[in-house]
Amino acid sequence: MSLICKLHHASLIVADTARFLAFYHDVLGLSSDAWRPDLGYPEAWLQLGRCQIHLLELPNPAPSEGRPAHGGRDRHVALTVPDLGPILACLSTAGVPCTTSRSGRRALFCRDPDGNALEFIEDRALPDAA
Repeated sequence: MSLICKLHHASLIVADTARFLAFYHDVLGLSSDAWRPDLGYPEAWLQLGRCQIHLLELPNPAPSEGRPAHGGRDRHVALTVPDLGPILACLSTAGVPCTTSRSGRRALFCRDPDGNALEFIEDRALPDAA
């Protein structure tokens, strides 16, 4: 029996919370969770069903240069979507470059404005997001 049952949240270091909210809200369509503690630095919590992505505006200890072009070869957050088409259309409209999964499954990778890698995995068995 596994001691861990689900992912609660993933945190990403960002340089400018407002710029990231434009990407995560306007391009990806995520909404913010209004309740959160005052952590003493700019941040935002974004809802993904029952999970969250936390954007933390803090100094980034990881180098942004020298990262692989394909996000699948870097640390990344993987998100499940019912259909890749709408995500790909939003990313294309916003001018965000994408690469497809090299595993052969229906998935694509992109990077947010600070180079954090995101993976979108298609699962047609999911209901459309509300």
